[in-house]
Amino acid sequence: MNEAPSILTRDDGATIAYRRRDGKTPGVVFLCGFNSDMNGIKAQSLDVFCGARRHAYLRFDYFAHGASSGDFAQATIGRFLADTLNVIDKLTEGKIVLVGSSIGGWMMLLAALARPERIAGLVGLAAAPDATEDLMWQRFPFDLREAIITDGAARIPSKYGEQGYLITRKLIEEGRAHLVMRAPLAINCPVRLIHGMDDPDVPWQTSLDLAERITGRDTQVLLVKDGDHRLSRESDLDLLLRTLTPLLG
Repeated sequence: MNEAPSILTRDDGATIAYRRRDGKTPGVVFLCGFNSDMNGIKAQSLDVFCGARRHAYLRFDYFAHGASSGDFAQATIGRFLADTLNVIDKLTEGKIVLVGSSIGGWMMLLAALARPERIAGLVGLAAAPDATEDLMWQRFPFDLREAIITDGAARIPSKYGEQGYLITRKLIEEGRAHLVMRAPLAINCPVRLIHGMDDPDVPWQTSLDLAERITGRDTQVLLVKDGDHRLSRESDLDLLLRTLTPLLG
């Protein structure tokens, strides 16, 4: 897409890049994963889908992601959440369905707890709640933990990018203020959790555990036997759109 994204300026001067499609409600808001951005295949597929059905749609980049401003060394879960709530409050109207991919699934849950009156439904794609603690820190070997504590940060390899991921002590420690998998989750809107059973990054059992913690009864887990973490194949995208359709009424 050649057209420059729109920009929302926060009160602190930081900028959030976004793309918005006007339309009927409930609208859809896409929450991308860690080190991802709003131009991925899932985000673009949702844009086409919402455009064809004339539903409002919003996608954006978190702090230090994509076209948004910020130093990744200062990125935290709380900052990603603040950006999420900023765009919901200032760029959307009426009821919305949140679609959260990977760590975006964590943002989706936090936003639903913070703005329950706005949420018409949630769709998680390999949702990764509490990822900084359970999927990063608890899995890191001792020497990597020591490096993060001593040096303040370490870069870990990733099959999704040559530069790997920068993991900071600040990211890990601040993330502990936003953990959601330690108690019941008072979420009562419809929830759909799609997870690939060949996901090497977020165990599919995470979605089962999450479904148990959500207090609402209208919660479903959809497992894709050969699905990976990205869930970006044509069949995966078709499942996403078929799952989303009933939530839009």
